[in-house]
Amino acid sequence: MNRIELTHIAPYLASLLLSTAILIYSWFKRQAPGAAAFGLYMLAQTLKILGFIFETISSDLGDKIVWDQFEWLCNMLAVFAIPLFAIGFTEHKPGNSRKYLALSLIAPVLFSLLLATNDLHHWVYRNQFLTPPSPFSELKYEFGPAVYIMGAYTAVISLWSGVLLFRRLERLQSLYSGQTIAIIIGFLIPLLGAFLPLFGIQITPERDATPFSAAIGNLIIAWGVFRFRIFDVTPIARDNVFEALVDPVVILDNQNNVVDINSSMLALLNKTASEIIGEPAKKVFEDFPIPIRQYMHVTYARAEAMFEINRRQIHYELTVWPIYNAYKEMTGRIYISHDITALKELEGELRKLNTKLEDRVQARTRELAEAYESMLEGLARALELRDKETEGHSRRVTETALKIAQKMSISGDALEDIRSGAILHDIGKISIPDEILHKRGKLTPEERLIVE
Repeated sequence: MNRIELTHIAPYLASLLLSTAILIYSWFKRQAPGAAAFGLYMLAQTLKILGFIFETISSDLGDKIVWDQFEWLCNMLAVFAIPLFAIGFTEHKPGNSRKYLALSLIAPVLFSLLLATNDLHHWVYRNQFLTPPSPFSELKYEFGPAVYIMGAYTAVISLWSGVLLFRRLERLQSLYSGQTIAIIIGFLIPLLGAFLPLFGIQITPERDATPFSAAIGNLIIAWGVFRFRIFDVTPIARDNVFEALVDPVVILDNQNNVVDINSSMLALLNKTASEIIGEPAKKVFEDFPIPIRQYMHVTYARAEAMFEINRRQIHYELTVWPIYNAYKEMTGRIYISHDITALKELEGELRKLNTKLEDRVQARTRELAEAYESMLEGLARALELRDKETEGHSRRVTETALKIAQKMSISGDALEDIRSGAILHDIGKISIPDEILHKRGKLTPEERLIVE
């Protein structure tokens, strides 16, 4: 291969390297949503560019046709991968994923069969011929009806995938929106490059502009990889969070129509989403025990509700939060119903336990008070038994002391302290020996010291 031929083929090799690099990146990030399908698309693109290079450098018509058919098969793989990527990246959930997967394979498989049997019917291409070398000869042919049918199918599939991706933009922060936009543009440019030959438009020396359009699209995706960290940082989908909530949640718009609802709320209503979404909340929650209807005209609220199910009291706490758009305009409200039955039951058990504890403390206090009273009376009685001459003296002193204290407006614990002190005012006599306590005469200094 001479210098002119190498110069001619160099841009295609650069496009192949760039496509291969993004393919390798997507392989390492294959666990991220949509990354595996994106890798499948990049594999198809990489193989197509490789096939284009071999087709370009081949000089035999038969060899060029073989490589051209190989490129068509790569196109079918890409057509199959595009909707798979859109579903995975947006985490959209088709009604029946297996059925959808089977249907999405029908058109690519039929076209591949037509391609393999083209010599029998020429529905894919006809009238193949080679142009003079400049520096390489080029395969030329007329498109058959199957190509245009497949082009229409590809356009529909791509449009549907684009709608999924654009709808995703409405729910994402700027980082994730940038990821989506970069991927949309990166997909769109190669698709446009592939569609141009169908309309007889040639913007490159070769009939197929895919290597150039793929390189431009991949440059944009590569920029998105570094700028927006595509497949490196991915949002957790709304369904993974919203539907996984145990708490029943419903979202109303400003007209109080239901715009979204999770599985927990549907279970309480015993209805399906199709029966609820779009309906007025006043109608949906007409007989609903949680008082959502009472809070349809407030910005924020918090309330509790109680109802019975199977003779068991169920308690819910309703929280209402406003929802704002990017322009700080309120677009609706979110109603979160949190089951607080277990908390209320625990509070009830705690109240019962506290009541029991208070009763036990009061009973014990009464017992201690009675024991203290008995002790005082016992000490006073023991003192009287020691000294018969002063029998009844402690009682009389106590009565007199209490009358004086009451005249002085003393009450409560202070009055009780006076009573206790009065009963025990002569308690010291208990420790004095009988010969000193009952002595009929003057005490000696030693005896007086003992009394003191």
